[in-house]
Amino acid sequence: MISIIGAGNVGSAIAFLCGTSGLDEVVLINRNENKAIGEALDISNAIPETSKVSIRGTSDYSAIKNSSVIVITASVGSHINTRSDIMLDQSKMISNLAQEISKYSPNSKILMVTNPVDIMTYLLQKLGRLKSQNVIGIASSLDSSRFRYILAKQFHTVQSEIHDAMVLGEHDDSMVPIFSQAKYGKTPIEELLTDKQKSQITSDVRDYWKSLRYFKGTSVFGIAKKTFDALKSITEKKPLDIIASTLLEGQYGFNNICMGVPVTINENGISKIHQISINDTEKVELSKSANVIQANIDKLNKFLNSTL
Repeated sequence: MISIIGAGNVGSAIAFLCGTSGLDEVVLINRNENKAIGEALDISNAIPETSKVSIRGTSDYSAIKNSSVIVITASVGSHINTRSDIMLDQSKMISNLAQEISKYSPNSKILMVTNPVDIMTYLLQKLGRLKSQNVIGIASSLDSSRFRYILAKQFHTVQSEIHDAMVLGEHDDSMVPIFSQAKYGKTPIEELLTDKQKSQITSDVRDYWKSLRYFKGTSVFGIAKKTFDALKSITEKKPLDIIASTLLEGQYGFNNICMGVPVTINENGISKIHQISINDTEKVELSKSANVIQANIDKLNKFLNSTL
């Protein structure tokens, strides 16, 4: 069974993908129960005739009991300038969810979508005392897809011609596109771009959400598909290589922070953290990103110690 906490646009889109694919039973949980029930009623009509799965909506957290996977998309609001703007308000909600998950389904694999995703991934794992490999932040894979899209536009080609376009670090203003690994066909991207072009592309990747916000509002389909891919990997026990936020314990030289890095996930959660080769400039930028995350963790801990 898959439990999705948050029946807004993203949560409902993920539930829709699960339902239409017949992936597994889905419980959609929302503080406004009518919203969850309504979305479940609608999505139920998209389930294939040959599928045995069902979807239901509720506001009762006990419904997550014994879930194989829990997806968290719930949010108290939207950010204006950076994703960390709403960190403190989001943290109170995630703190409550940590208690519910620890109570009803502590062994579930958990996919965190709520922003700022690296901090919320860290917070849930620590407060819930959950296994680090079971708590996975889904966002850097979306950033990587945006990087691939922008590179394809740069070279006037299709996205399938761009390979190994990865974005590591924080899912916010300090994210680090890894140019040294990316290729256009078989040609290394670094051979094709000037430093000025790389700087502009980095800014475009970091600010992609602002273009979305201007034209339509928040991202829905991109993050929903990335989350569904991870759900499918876990549910069908098929390994998936992805960039995701996870707790680091020495990898890339960082300890006790969650940030986006290349991982393999399967039915056991994160089965491996991959340490790829990056150049010196990227190492410096990744270190800056880690420092930003650490500063936010310190700020969060201070806030929680004064309120909990």
